[in-house]
Amino acid sequence: MANISPLAGKTLDQSQLTDIPALVAAYYDRKPDVSVPTQRVSFGTSGHRGSSFHTSFNEGHILAICEAICRYRKAEGIDGPLFIGIDSHALSAPAQRSAIEVFAAHGIDVRIDQNDGYTPTPVISHAILTYNKGRTTGLADGVVVTPSHNPPTDGGFKYNPTNGGPADTAVTKAIQDMANELLADGLKDVKRLPYDEAKNAPSIKRYDYVTPYVADLENVIDMAAIRDAGVKIGIDPLGGAAVGYWKPIVEKYGLNATIVSDVVDPQFAFMTADWDGQIRMDCSSPYAMARLIKMGEDFDVAFANDTDADRHGIVAMPDGLMNPNHYLAVAVSYLFQNRPEWKPDLGVGKTLVSSGLIDRVVADMGRKLVEVPVGLKWFVPGLMDGSLGFGGEESAGATFLRRDGSVWTTDKDGLILGLLAAEITAKTGKNPSQHYHEIIARLGTPYYARIDAAANPEQKAKLSKLAPEQFPLEELAGDKIIAKLTKAPGNGAAIGGLKVVTENGWFAARPSGTEDVYKIYAESFKSPEHLKAIQDEAQAAISKVFAS
Repeated sequence: MANISPLAGKTLDQSQLTDIPALVAAYYDRKPDVSVPTQRVSFGTSGHRGSSFHTSFNEGHILAICEAICRYRKAEGIDGPLFIGIDSHALSAPAQRSAIEVFAAHGIDVRIDQNDGYTPTPVISHAILTYNKGRTTGLADGVVVTPSHNPPTDGGFKYNPTNGGPADTAVTKAIQDMANELLADGLKDVKRLPYDEAKNAPSIKRYDYVTPYVADLENVIDMAAIRDAGVKIGIDPLGGAAVGYWKPIVEKYGLNATIVSDVVDPQFAFMTADWDGQIRMDCSSPYAMARLIKMGEDFDVAFANDTDADRHGIVAMPDGLMNPNHYLAVAVSYLFQNRPEWKPDLGVGKTLVSSGLIDRVVADMGRKLVEVPVGLKWFVPGLMDGSLGFGGEESAGATFLRRDGSVWTTDKDGLILGLLAAEITAKTGKNPSQHYHEIIARLGTPYYARIDAAANPEQKAKLSKLAPEQFPLEELAGDKIIAKLTKAPGNGAAIGGLKVVTENGWFAARPSGTEDVYKIYAESFKSPEHLKAIQDEAQAAISKVFAS
């Protein structure tokens, strides 16, 4: 990682926090110019994100995106309800207002939280799937207004189609391109009602998101086991969308749990700064998670969620905050040995930059590994058809099937990953950190890191289109190369970069979609020194590719 800020792990001074009134004013005042690339609608792996201060997330963007969604729904014959949820970022509520103005003008049956509260990403996925179960017509879809764990200055907007998961690239490209055309044309073809009229339109309905999700949790997690074992749990929603869910969960299931904070503050002043001195609600960062880590010894297991609750951070002794890869390996190992109703041929899904320890766990159990490009959307078909029991990625996001083997969510669910840590502790008498150390004693210790290296747009384009034969090395850090991948082995989809594998390690290089850097993910099963050798040789080899 780059230079660590002296502010990392500390709360910031008031003068360093986001000016929320100015941020919201900029949402309405600044008008995007589509001739400027950074001001266009751009759907990455998790929707459109930006900041109103940078004219990259403003009223014009949301009006155009929503008009495009309405037209996409009509073209695809989607005419059921549209479930919409927001997180606690300051720009989320204004963006929902804009969305309601467009959706109401189109007469779309919209479901918003009955108490104007926040709704986690997995709850929207769960609502879509439970509504659509058994239906072939009148199917529902949804929108989540969130920039995930990004800083308080940011906003985000993502679309989940009728399968409940993140929209695939074909869908997001269609919506993105249409939205940019509408922006370029001055939004004159956007249908819209004044907000006071829109919010009272008969098609805009209040909906109880909390009760059905909370009631259904016992069908995916053994909540009775957690209660009966009296596992002492600490929970930190990090001021995000899960804040209104944990108390009902604790009360319904009689858990021995403490919600360490229920504060919601759009400045997120209670957060400790991330590695670079910025506030991020990143529950996989030891700097952002300093508060809960400090309290870790007070609980048998503790966990947090990011702002839209699709990610998890697990705190368990002796490790404190667990590396996301380590916990995913533990989760896979436990689930596939403790879900007797799951089919014996269920596969395990992982993104290709997730730890090779997961590969070893899967092989040790005799299960099938399905390795896909970065993004949870690649797991959606397998979760829907019941061929995948679990799908996870290295950035602390995952979901898995219900206890009976049917689909739970097709988007990441940080709430069930936290509760799974409590179930593991309850059923085995050992927390996930202890299980991790037992696994590596048998299968080897992984040394994993991600670094960023400079790359201009031309170099990033070259990396994204690299063919295996353009990477001439036959050895990596002293080991024979056994695979050079530009397509994911699990589904044959392009990875937008390169992965090189040996028996004792690997690296993957991918261009960043937002910065002039490329990311090098690397792992060694030998030593930290071997990991450094892999990183150095990978970077040198890619530099030669750039120069060729």
